[in-house]
Amino acid sequence: MGNCTSHPPPPTPPPTQPNGGDITILPADAPPPPRRPLPTGTGRVLGRPMSDIHSSYTFGRELGRGQFGVTHLVTHRSTRQAFACKSIATRKLVTPDDVADVRREVQIMHHLTGHRNIVELKEVFEDRNNVHLVMELCAGGELFDRIIAKGHYSERAAAGLCRQIVTVVHACHTMGVMHRDLKPENFLFLSTDEDSPLKATDFGLSMFFKPGDVFRDLVGSAYYVAPEVLRRNYGAEADIWSAGVILYILLSGVPPFWGESEQTIFDAVMRGHLDFASEPWPSISSSAKDLVKKMLRDDPKARLTAVEVLNHPWMREDGDASDKPLDIAVLTRMKQFRAMNKLKKVALKVIAENLSEEEIIGLKEMFKSMDTDNSGTITYEELKAGLPKLGTKLSESEVRQLMEAKFAKLALLRASPIGGVLAKPLAKADVDGNGTIDYIEFITATMHMNRMDREDHLYKAFEYFDKDKSGYITMEELEHALKEYNMGDAKTIKEIIAEVDTDNDGKINYEEFAAMMRKGNPDLVINRRRK
Repeated sequence: MGNCTSHPPPPTPPPTQPNGGDITILPADAPPPPRRPLPTGTGRVLGRPMSDIHSSYTFGRELGRGQFGVTHLVTHRSTRQAFACKSIATRKLVTPDDVADVRREVQIMHHLTGHRNIVELKEVFEDRNNVHLVMELCAGGELFDRIIAKGHYSERAAAGLCRQIVTVVHACHTMGVMHRDLKPENFLFLSTDEDSPLKATDFGLSMFFKPGDVFRDLVGSAYYVAPEVLRRNYGAEADIWSAGVILYILLSGVPPFWGESEQTIFDAVMRGHLDFASEPWPSISSSAKDLVKKMLRDDPKARLTAVEVLNHPWMREDGDASDKPLDIAVLTRMKQFRAMNKLKKVALKVIAENLSEEEIIGLKEMFKSMDTDNSGTITYEELKAGLPKLGTKLSESEVRQLMEAKFAKLALLRASPIGGVLAKPLAKADVDGNGTIDYIEFITATMHMNRMDREDHLYKAFEYFDKDKSGYITMEELEHALKEYNMGDAKTIKEIIAEVDTDNDGKINYEEFAAMMRKGNPDLVINRRRK
């Protein structure tokens, strides 16, 4: 989830209690809450004495929401300065890995704080219910939104934006950090000022690394994932690939690797074919295309480093990037790509929030009942014997398919939008054909094959938008839902309707909604803590 807002903060709303009453919303000028029992003891996540965030900050409106927590606008009681506060619910940090992820995110943000293009972590609190990360508020909007709003857009503008992104990559790599989830949504402008810096946000998947370290867990976002990540053998060079994908989009309005499903996106990534024949590429400078090619080389060792990218003739501040406006079709395509992402993001959040604890617990119990030797993995024989007892109807060939699946297909099997909600690293994935299947491989596959379950969740999400139960999502209903998640404006809504409304009746029916949800998903392939 984002940790900053794309709109200037409105007046603080009246007191409410979101999140089941975990956080009390108060007017900005409210005194410290009376008789609040001060947290005592040591926090299990950060390992430091617990502290009370409410004595220093008042909470305002919600800015974003994810699986593990909620981001609010907060105001410092003394200085009246506004910040963004990400509150991660500790009750949802079930495994040691969950706790380690949060602890590492805090460590990395402290480590990187002070860079012009990285969101600054101000303070961290832990109380009985939450870990609170107080960060500077990015009120200047998302990367694509700013580009589209300006109208005039050139290679020089794209170079300036990409330079800030690669500057972040360079800073991270120099400091021994790999971001691992670089995408346009994770870059926000600090303010609405013309010269506002672009800020990298959300370091929830970032890792410390040393030269020569090899990573094998499958993380990232489908359009931006590097081929070596899919091969589960990668290092920091994967960040350069993701930045190269962003540059391709900045110049053309669409991702270089596209597909109607995650599998076809992955196939395109592995092929690595770059389309420089379609518009607007014939009119893009050869220098820009040269840089894109060198950032998107399949061999990570042959890829440019961050320093080499920053020193490329097209990328340098005094470089040869032209200020001639790019084709208006670039902005049009960028609008469509952004609009589709926003509707899908809201729908995925709705599904995640409606996923019951019982469903998660049930899947865990199902897996444990089949893992008869308590090894943490299931053999082919255990799976074949266990599934019929649980009423899951899979043919022997389908069961064998599960056991023989390789990592990219396992990611495809989580095509159900709720798959990512439960995703953890595929630490024991059967990439070498060892004949076993672990918990995540099991749930993603069985959820995918249980089509009725997927339909139920899709329909729940559709019903969230269709407030009047008319069977259609109208422009008004879409506007209400997007504004609730801080994603709505009139242009975005028109673009979504135009893109999804295949029968051109000005509204979205369930079939159109479901078709949109099943198309290639730009969100997470496997993400340990988000979405």
